Amino acid sequence: MKKTIIKMPSEEGTTSQSSSGDTKRKVSIITEPVVERLGHDNLAFEQNKRKISQQSHHSEDGPVRRKSNMHNNNFDTSSINSDRYNGEAGGRAKKQSFSEALEKIERDFDNTKLEQSWIYSLCMRCRVEYTTPSWEPPGWQKICPYPLCPSYRQFARILSIVLIGVLLWVTAYVIIGDSAAPGGQLFQLVVLTVAANFGGFLISLTTLPRLIGMLMVGILFQNVGWVNLDGDFQIVTAELRKLALVIILVRAGLEMDPTAFKKIYKTILKLGLIPWFVECTLIAVCARFFLELPWMWSILLGSIVGAVSPAVVVPCLFRLRTKGYGVVKGIPTLIIAVAGIDDAVSVAGFGIISSIMFSTQSLGLQIAQAPVCIIGGLGFGVVWGFLCKYVPEPGDAYVVPIRTLMLFGGGLLAVFGSEKIHFEGAGPLGVVFAAFTASYFWCGQGWELEDNPVSTAFEIFWMIFEPILFGITGASIKIAELDPHIVSIGVGSIYVVAVMRILTTVAIAFGDKLNLKEKIFVAISWMSKATVQAALGPVALKTVMENENRTEEEVHYAELVKMVCILSIILTAPLGAILISVTGTKLLKKTKQQLEPMDGWRRSHRPSLHDISIIDEEEEREDIEGIADEDTAANTLSNAQPAAAFTITK
Repeated sequence: MKKTIIKMPSEEGTTSQSSSGDTKRKVSIITEPVVERLGHDNLAFEQNKRKISQQSHHSEDGPVRRKSNMHNNNFDTSSINSDRYNGEAGGRAKKQSFSEALEKIERDFDNTKLEQSWIYSLCMRCRVEYTTPSWEPPGWQKICPYPLCPSYRQFARILSIVLIGVLLWVTAYVIIGDSAAPGGQLFQLVVLTVAANFGGFLISLTTLPRLIGMLMVGILFQNVGWVNLDGDFQIVTAELRKLALVIILVRAGLEMDPTAFKKIYKTILKLGLIPWFVECTLIAVCARFFLELPWMWSILLGSIVGAVSPAVVVPCLFRLRTKGYGVVKGIPTLIIAVAGIDDAVSVAGFGIISSIMFSTQSLGLQIAQAPVCIIGGLGFGVVWGFLCKYVPEPGDAYVVPIRTLMLFGGGLLAVFGSEKIHFEGAGPLGVVFAAFTASYFWCGQGWELEDNPVSTAFEIFWMIFEPILFGITGASIKIAELDPHIVSIGVGSIYVVAVMRILTTVAIAFGDKLNLKEKIFVAISWMSKATVQAALGPVALKTVMENENRTEEEVHYAELVKMVCILSIILTAPLGAILISVTGTKLLKKTKQQLEPMDGWRRSHRPSLHDISIIDEEEEREDIEGIADEDTAANTLSNAQPAAAFTITK
């Protein structure tokens, strides 16, 4: 009887002697440098790039395992299921009748044809994935088949919103009367809000920001004659803008990370203040010499137009972040942090300038407006934020709704109260710092910045007020009344100043461990305008119209400010969103491991600010893909060394 001896020599080429002295046959694993191939012998080991012996047959695309002559290439393993498999010896599959086979072929053909159609792609884009178990009535799929119809959860949500809206409208009609009746101004506002929300949804399917669709719906309704919000109803729209402004400022304060701000405050202040100041100055100069506005009105316009819109920037950056672009250096979160500082400075500057312009006090009090607004706003914000640390008690079962109402109520008090005492600049600054201070203390008590339930509540508020704000902003544009000369000057000034801001940002971003492509992307990201312009653009006109001693020139100046602000939204918001989405994949480096979006609705688009790492990195990692690939190749080569040789004797 022949023996088989298997030995594990340390080096290739070693032979062994059997006790019977038979001729020995040596079999060894032949190694070659690892080469990446297009094909693989086993798809299960595709990621490991498993090496096969040289005796294997190869195709043009790479190594392919030799198949048996009995192998059927067209065999569908999915057709072997439990109800058709014969459990007897031999394990043969049950025969399928001709009619069953024909039905299966037709069903597979229909499914394939449906999945390749544009209707299927559109329906899948509109669907929402749920992370919690869902229930639906029996027979729902027969009435509303997947994916052509919404799920029962989506249908029930829409139905509940419609029912709530109907109940609120009936209540408002009973209380208010004709204004809430069909044809009344309040009814028109409700219809405009619903239509703007739907328009934003349609635009979001193209990956553009929702606010663009909302703005277009407002313009359409106004110029077709479907809505009229002029007259006494302008008081209502003005107060709604202030409510939206409070929500914007609170969200900006809650997004600012105290820890990250402390680590890279120099970068945030440099990139946030200098480009804003340059853009504000250039817009003021263009308005003074091309639009013939007085210097104070020109500076007021510059302070509004200089603000960056988080509503445009954040969703686009979140999509790039989830795909891994720019995550290594924290570029998306740096842009968001700077945008928050930018908005706070714009709103505070607008408030201070408007306080000086429309103040009826003495010259000395007008000069004292700026320091009083700054000190008063900061003081109110710190005190109110510190109060929110202890009220309510952190262990209270209703701590989230009470803290939400505390911040919202404090913001309303700051904005409306500062306006009442004629120090409008202090209010917005106080709102931002109240939210920032409260968030700092709440994080110290155990809450996480990127999963703050109060931020989630204000996201819900913004979902309600966003279509209202941009709907009424678009409805204030009357195309027939626009002066083509003024529009052409405004368009040219906005684009020229945007280019100058981009060049300024690229020039001053030295020492921040950003390469040239990343600097260009960061600069492009800050060209989008929307939220602050929509909230503050009509404020000057509203203030002038409330003044009994107003002049025709002041009304004309205020209308020019509003027109330029709206033009800045229309011209920069779509273009900025497109440029961020297109250039992000070209200018930013991508990590191998993509970041998965957060589950549920709580984190709709807020990336964490904790991963800002541009300044305090001890070693800059220029190319994480290259590092990962080098490590992988080294491990692969070490594993591919001849570790064993098998000696088989007959």
